[in-house]
Amino acid sequence: MLSIFSYNATEYNSKEHSVTEQVPAKVDMEKLVSLCQRRGFIFPSSEIYGGLSSCWDYGPLGVELKRNIKQAWWRAVVQERDDMVGLDASILMHPQTWEASGHLKGFTDPLVECKSCHLRWRALGPIEEEASVVYLRPETAQGMFVNFQNVLNTTRKRLPFGIAQIGKAFRNEITTGNFIFRSREFEQMEIEFFVKPGTDKEWFDYWLEERFNWYVKLGIKKENLKLRQHMKRELAHYAKACYDIDYLFPMGWAELEGIANRGDFDLVQHAKYSGKSLTYLDEENKEHIIPYIIEPSAGVDRSALAFLCDAYDEELAEGELRVILHLHPSLAPIKVAVLPLSRREKLVAVAKQIYADLRQCWMVSYDDAQSIGRRYRRQDEIGTPFCVTIDFQSLEDEQVTIRERDSMRQIRLPIDVLKPTLEAKLKGEPLDILPRGGSYWLGFK
Repeated sequence: MLSIFSYNATEYNSKEHSVTEQVPAKVDMEKLVSLCQRRGFIFPSSEIYGGLSSCWDYGPLGVELKRNIKQAWWRAVVQERDDMVGLDASILMHPQTWEASGHLKGFTDPLVECKSCHLRWRALGPIEEEASVVYLRPETAQGMFVNFQNVLNTTRKRLPFGIAQIGKAFRNEITTGNFIFRSREFEQMEIEFFVKPGTDKEWFDYWLEERFNWYVKLGIKKENLKLRQHMKRELAHYAKACYDIDYLFPMGWAELEGIANRGDFDLVQHAKYSGKSLTYLDEENKEHIIPYIIEPSAGVDRSALAFLCDAYDEELAEGELRVILHLHPSLAPIKVAVLPLSRREKLVAVAKQIYADLRQCWMVSYDDAQSIGRRYRRQDEIGTPFCVTIDFQSLEDEQVTIRERDSMRQIRLPIDVLKPTLEAKLKGEPLDILPRGGSYWLGFK
């Protein structure tokens, strides 16, 4: 039998930060939700049956946005570092895991009783034997703690080192809402970074700065982020210290990511309950120690919402309202749109070849419906950084036009240098296209 952890209102509500400091909305949430549904980012779950409260399905563009967010996170915390490894632990774990972690005391799983037959049931399913209860995990962290020795033995890492994981978690939230901000099923990006006792403050400060800057590097305006320290009454039972990275959502400031100093609580508890040693041999002092743990924990769904909110913009262009998602190129679901000026056979043949060639490198869209202006607007609205237009002149000079989303600036260049040009532009590298000896030369500053 599966069970979902529910928050104990008296103990945990202060930790699950509610929205604070109401401010005028930068982005109208209704407009954002409408765009997400209209353009295929996010749909209500089971919509044809009336939907299911606080459950969401990610559409063709939404799934690419989430994938890009997770890729950017994995690249920053695992791929580009030599002190981090990955893990994908099972969602279902031995029930004793949650007894050791303290979740069975801190969370509730209420019972209901039928007044007619007096049979008792869990609010999420029937009771059989306690041994048959398997919980849907409320966090990914415990899988990393119970695998500490496995990772240590197989990777031969030395402190400090970390384990990173992306995965689904479930909480039977009483209060949900604000689109994808809070739901019962969500995806986490978590790090458990193991350090020597006494160095934990240094590493805690390091990860605070590192994680804050990650959002800024991916385009979130610095003024829309702030650090908020947890007061003593807010701290979880295991935490020595904790900060939230808060974001200015349309409904106000709210938690985007939490960074906690968990001390040695988790390894001590799992060693106690399992009877297995979860220590680290400090070769310098030739003694076994229990590492302290720094935990940066971010939500994929909340990150997606923050990136969408921060990217959303409206402006008047040629008398028409232009909606733009200024998404960072690495996060944009579609990197390039290929737009033939007409559906004439010769033009389509060139456009299709370019489309097929670029698809080997990036997610690319092909659009030949309606006027070129309307097609540009569609791509602006979904955050596509660059459009490539093929016109009748392209059949003669074998050149195409690149249009930039944000500036609407256009440059014309030969087809044979299109791919390296886009590659440089998507990486944010400065680029000049200069005539040299009657041909075009790519000059990188």
